[in-house]
Amino acid sequence: MEKKRIAFVTDSTAFLSEELREHPDVYVAPIVIIADGKEYEDGVNLFSEQLYDMIRNNKEVPKTSQPSVGTFEELYNTLKKDYDQAIAIHVSNKLSGTVSSSNGGKELADFDVEVVDSLSLSYGITALIDKGLSLAKEEVSMEEIASELREEVTRSKNLILLGNLDQLYKGGRMSGAQFLLGNVLKIKPILSINPEGELGLFERVRSEKKATNKIVSLLKQSCDDDKVKRVGIMHGNVLDKAMELKQLVETEIPDIEIVIGEMSSSLAVHAGEGTLAMFWQTEK
Repeated sequence: MEKKRIAFVTDSTAFLSEELREHPDVYVAPIVIIADGKEYEDGVNLFSEQLYDMIRNNKEVPKTSQPSVGTFEELYNTLKKDYDQAIAIHVSNKLSGTVSSSNGGKELADFDVEVVDSLSLSYGITALIDKGLSLAKEEVSMEEIASELREEVTRSKNLILLGNLDQLYKGGRMSGAQFLLGNVLKIKPILSINPEGELGLFERVRSEKKATNKIVSLLKQSCDDDKVKRVGIMHGNVLDKAMELKQLVETEIPDIEIVIGEMSSSLAVHAGEGTLAMFWQTEK
């Protein structure tokens, strides 16, 4: 059988549409989730509904770990049989060690892989996979595709509205005083992943309504400054709120395409239930 040219590899922090899940050239290395002393593979034997039950009912917050070097070595050895090359697009190396594991796996497998750091996660990765597949269809070389994707990374934008503060507190990322004060004042933190791939506080807003209006206003400003074709609205088990956000965006920016999806379990561990996030790419 003749080998296919390029495989596309990602990790389970990425949002995969039904089309991408069924795409014959797209492969996913699952993030490991550790809960109740057991290890689970995100999207394989643990899904978001189960995870939210664990978060609600357990005092100890689940933890995550990147796929091992061995996981990637095994995957790349398998891909070598059917493909000449691969492009791997992963969660920001400032948020996970997945990029490092992927690089280690390709070396051990001795397979020609371009590893691209998305400097993002979730739909930020999705947009890069879509772009890469489109370029591969045009028979662009792997090196050129990787170069184009790394340039695309510089135009990736995002805003993340945390659903509640419980997860940050339970996970040890917020003191008891901060937690109490934030809940009393109904503070809604808006986070963002910066151009270096680091997650940090963008702004604190009083009330969910003001926070939602704020992120829509910031998206509109980006659309006014640069051309934006599509925005991904990701949610943590709150489809109704995602739909409300979609309506707000459509009112302010009627000509933009909107994709709605659920955050993966590996992201829900950190962001928590009720979280909303928007990801978009500015055009050249």
